[in-house]
Amino acid sequence: MNWRIKGIVQKALGVIPGGTRVNDRLQRTFGELRNVENAVDSKVIDDWVVLAGELRELQVPIAGAQMVEVGTGWFPVFPLCFALAGARTCHTYDLNRHLNLALTRRAIERLGLHLAQIAGVTGATRADVERRYTALRGSADTYEALRTFGIDYHAPADASRTELPPASVDVVFSNSVLEHVTPDALHGIFAESRRILKAGGVAIHSANCGDHYAYFDRSITPMNYLKYSDRDWQFWNNEMLYQNRLRPVDFLEIARAEQLEIVLSRYRPKEKLLTLLPTLPVAPEFSRYAPEELCSTSIDFAARRVAGR
Repeated sequence: MNWRIKGIVQKALGVIPGGTRVNDRLQRTFGELRNVENAVDSKVIDDWVVLAGELRELQVPIAGAQMVEVGTGWFPVFPLCFALAGARTCHTYDLNRHLNLALTRRAIERLGLHLAQIAGVTGATRADVERRYTALRGSADTYEALRTFGIDYHAPADASRTELPPASVDVVFSNSVLEHVTPDALHGIFAESRRILKAGGVAIHSANCGDHYAYFDRSITPMNYLKYSDRDWQFWNNEMLYQNRLRPVDFLEIARAEQLEIVLSRYRPKEKLLTLLPTLPVAPEFSRYAPEELCSTSIDFAARRVAGR
């Protein structure tokens, strides 16, 4: 599909009543939700295992942890994986109510294939993970099963105003969400993370820094949106697929501005994009960035509260 067509359709859906529900239906019919099982496999293998491994590297235990997720989506794979690994609670926040119980039930069924990975990357025993999974899968009421395993869904809700007590959370996390958040809202989310994190707790995030339209239109690169000025990009940007176009360093700078100390930062430019960069137009707004920042399409980073603040 030509990315401009998709952008215009989603822009229209973003302003009409019921547009969010229509977009969800389109995703289930034509988009990434056509095969929930494949989506679950990818989220576990490509994303959650990496994040859980980084938490282990940072010596942040998952067993008994109290967690907050920014951006739930249609089915809460990350909270479910953490619950199976022994997390105590996970409050998960979404601006719009997307969570679908039928899709969540399918996700739970599919997670049965990943119990060994969940145990292996977190250090939980396979027996404990299997015991929790048996109880989770055996519940007839999907929503009640989530609550029983400490997964508390908040939507519509704002992750910059969680209403949780200060210093009550071990981990704040997100996956492929922060690139869809305005810079002002990011400041709010990071400030709230600092408020609710315990001493020693971490905020850990994975953000996608590439043009998401490139997933639908193979004729463009993940750097396509960088050729547009801010004014021109306003036309193509939309509420259904808002993209802030921040580069990896921007996320780190915003976190530091909210008195969070970066303790892990990983991003790598794509060699193919570095080779193409001299032939690609880049808007003046991005002239201050190094080639490595322009050509990096993802970043994983973690931060802790600055001591004494």
